[in-house]
Amino acid sequence: MSKTIALFPEASYGAALNCVGIAQELRRLGARPVFICHPGFQGIFSEYGFAEYHLATGTRAKSTDWTDFINRHQDAFRQSPLEQVESYVGPTWEAIVDTAIEVEEPLRQLLGQLKPSAIVLDNVVMFPAIANVGVPWVRIISCAETELPDAKVPPYLSGCSATPGPDWQRFSERYAKATAPAHKRMNNFLAEGGHKPLPVNEFLEESPYLNLLLSPEIVRFDRAEPLDPQRFVYLDGCVRHEAPYTMPAFAARQDKPVIYVSFGSLGAMDVAMIKRMIATFSDLPYRFLVNVGPWRDDYGLVPDNVYLDDWFPQPSVVESSSLFIHHGGNNSFCEALYFGVPSIVMPYCWDGHDNARRAEETGVGKSLDRYRWTGDELKASIKTLLDDENMKKRLKENSVRMKAAAGVTRAATEILKILK
Repeated sequence: MSKTIALFPEASYGAALNCVGIAQELRRLGARPVFICHPGFQGIFSEYGFAEYHLATGTRAKSTDWTDFINRHQDAFRQSPLEQVESYVGPTWEAIVDTAIEVEEPLRQLLGQLKPSAIVLDNVVMFPAIANVGVPWVRIISCAETELPDAKVPPYLSGCSATPGPDWQRFSERYAKATAPAHKRMNNFLAEGGHKPLPVNEFLEESPYLNLLLSPEIVRFDRAEPLDPQRFVYLDGCVRHEAPYTMPAFAARQDKPVIYVSFGSLGAMDVAMIKRMIATFSDLPYRFLVNVGPWRDDYGLVPDNVYLDDWFPQPSVVESSSLFIHHGGNNSFCEALYFGVPSIVMPYCWDGHDNARRAEETGVGKSLDRYRWTGDELKASIKTLLDDENMKKRLKENSVRMKAAAGVTRAATEILKILK
């Protein structure tokens, strides 16, 4: 009988679709991957042919509506990473802890019914139900590598450079203060489940079995304390399989390079900013595919060289593009690198700041402030990256290495290995 592997991604499309890629490979290798999913993600995994098990709503806390949460905190996205510590990061950790407490009992019951051979957790918090179920569990670090602290790695979510300085300490101290209430509640919650407390600023421990990191070598940090290769495996990206994308017919510039624009499922709500970008695109000699999410009806006529849709099979689209403009989500960043495509990163929160800085530092793209840009600056950034032959050559060479590393196969193989 095939071994059941339960994958439990957080309530974000980045984590969810990253896990889909691993599940596709687990299935190919003969396992039975199933998904545990939060309310609101129904149908995401069944579209790829996987069984879904939905967590029932608990009673101890109010579930977080993340679309509403992001909408209420949009003003914070105009702030620096340091300013966001109080306005966005602290409240986000409070909401994440609320959600963890909310789903603990439904999760415990569901794991008892499923009886999986292993659990794959792509999340930023720990659940006692997973630690106590008695089977190996795998941690996936699908955020930036900065999620794993180290003396030579900038503070998580800080957007700081790789060179240590006073800004590292300033951010860490402010972060610790802003997240202290959520961290205390998290440790109390873990203690209720018989779990040890976590260090300051950390909400999820390392798995004693296996930890998988997406970070490709081209953007990886040099660590003061190298990670144990027996428990920490770098996947050099982890890209799911999607059907080939048929490029739409454009009314203009049909033979010009394609630029893909996507700010993730939540970033698409920033309609005014995207409209401003589209106006800038109108007189450029390129074609643009723009992901506008469920806000498609908020747009009227668009230029002949722009095509809008509410969803794209992103890996297939990135593969056909010459440039990817995105928010710095780790999936998007890794997919751009996997297919040898330069990035313009316009972050608004979380690890997008870290990836934007890393894109600049490692010469794989450019960072652009999400709001404080002019049309000329955006046009110049696009032209600079499309004309940079040395960068394109380096990215293509890196793409060959990442594809050879076969991250999804490595992930699935390592997961099955711990069952033996």
